[in-house]
Amino acid sequence: MRARTRTARKTLVLAAVASLGAGLLAGCADDGGDDGSGSSSGGGKTTITLGLFGQQGFKEAGLYTEYEKLNPDIKIAENVVERNENYYPALLNHLTTNSGLQDVQAVEVGNIAEVVNTQAAKLEDLSKVSGVQSSNWLDWKWKQATTKDGQTIGLGTDVGPMAICYRKDMFQQAGLPTDRAEVAKLWQGDWAKLIDAGERYKAKAPKGTVFMDSPGGLINAILSSEKEKFYDASGKVVYKSNPAVKKAFDLTAEAAEKGLVQPQTQFQQAWDTTIANNKFAAIACPPWMLGYLKGKSSPQAQGKWDVALAPKAGNWGGTFLTVPKSGKNVEEARKLVAWLTAPEQQAKLFAVQGSFPSAPSAYTMSQVTGGKNVMTGDAPIGEIFAEAAKAIPAQVIGPKDQIIQQGLTDNGVILVTKGKSPAEAWETATKTIDNNLEK
Repeated sequence: MRARTRTARKTLVLAAVASLGAGLLAGCADDGGDDGSGSSSGGGKTTITLGLFGQQGFKEAGLYTEYEKLNPDIKIAENVVERNENYYPALLNHLTTNSGLQDVQAVEVGNIAEVVNTQAAKLEDLSKVSGVQSSNWLDWKWKQATTKDGQTIGLGTDVGPMAICYRKDMFQQAGLPTDRAEVAKLWQGDWAKLIDAGERYKAKAPKGTVFMDSPGGLINAILSSEKEKFYDASGKVVYKSNPAVKKAFDLTAEAAEKGLVQPQTQFQQAWDTTIANNKFAAIACPPWMLGYLKGKSSPQAQGKWDVALAPKAGNWGGTFLTVPKSGKNVEEARKLVAWLTAPEQQAKLFAVQGSFPSAPSAYTMSQVTGGKNVMTGDAPIGEIFAEAAKAIPAQVIGPKDQIIQQGLTDNGVILVTKGKSPAEAWETATKTIDNNLEK
C-alpha cells in the first residue's frame, strides 16, 4: 500500500519467519542514544520501543523529541523494518506466540482485519485510554480496528485518499490541459475516462515517456474506490466473483495492451529509476506517494508535478498503532499511542512527512490547509486531499487482502505488459492467489 507498505512484493510464509525470530522486528533501532531494550535506560528513564515498517515519520516530524520534553522520564526508541512484507509476517508470528513484541507495534491497513480477527486478545483496548474518542477519527477508520465486541485494538495514524499526480510539463507537451480542475474533468466519475486521457497523451507524448507508471498502481487505485472488493460483508472471499474486481483487472489490462502503463512493478529498483529519469506523466497518488516521488526524483522535477482529484474517491494505505499486552511498558505505551495519533500530532506529521490525517478535525488546522510539497509547488495539497478523504467509501477489509492484491498485481496485470493475454494473466493471478490463500 509509501514504499514501506502499500503492495507487498513477496509474502513470506510463517514457517520461514519463525527462523528470522525477533531480528526482523528489531530491525534498525534508532533511539537517539539509549539501548532500545524496552526497559528502563540510564538515568532512571523508561524507554518505550516502537516496532514500525518503513518511514512512519514520527521521528522526522520531531514528535518523539516533543513528547520526551513533555515527559522527561520517557525515552522513545523506534525499531524499523523497511518493507511491510518482511515486517508483518514476523509481527504475526510474535503475536501468535505472544513473545518478542515491542511496546508499540504498527499494523498496515491491509493487515488490520487479520489482526482484529485473530490477535485481538493479545492487544490492549485503546478505546479505554484517557482522551481517546472515536469521533476523533474517520468513522470507517475507527471501525477497521474495532472487534465485534467493541474493543478497539489500534488507533489510526494516516489514510491514503486517492488522487492522480501528473507532470504539468509533459501534459502540456502532449496537448492536454494542465490546470488541475480541468485535468480532473478529463476523467471525472469514471476510471475508463482515465484510459481515454492516456490515449490522448500517447498520441503526442514526449519522446521516451509513458502515460502512467505501472499496471499495479492503476489497478490498486481503481480497487481503492470500491466499497466491496475481495471479501463481502459476511467475510466470504469473493474476489473472483465480484464484477468490480474483474472490471478493474480488465481495464488495467486494456491500458497495458495499449502501452499506456510502464512494464514496471512498483517499489522495485527499476521503477525507482523511471522516476529519476522522468519516464512517466501520471501516477495514482495518495499523499504518501508525493513523499516517495520526492525521495526518488531528480531535483529538476521539483515543482513540475500537480495533483488532480481521481475519477472516484478511494483509499490506498494507512497505518494503525497497537499496544501488545505483553509489552514491558504497557501503560506508558498506551499514553504515547494516544498522543501520537491525536489530531494535533497527525497535522504536524502531514506538514513534514505528507502522511494524511485520519482525524477529520485536523483538516482545518493550518498545517493541513497550508500544506505544500516541493514536488507540487504551490498546489494546495492539504485541501485537495481533504476533499478526497471526505468522500472515501467505507470499504470491506478482509484478513488476506494483501495476498489477493499482490496476486492481482505481481502475478496478474504485470504479465500483460510482457505479452500475456488478459485472460492468461487473470488465470495466472487467480491460481496464485488461491494457492496462497490455502497456505
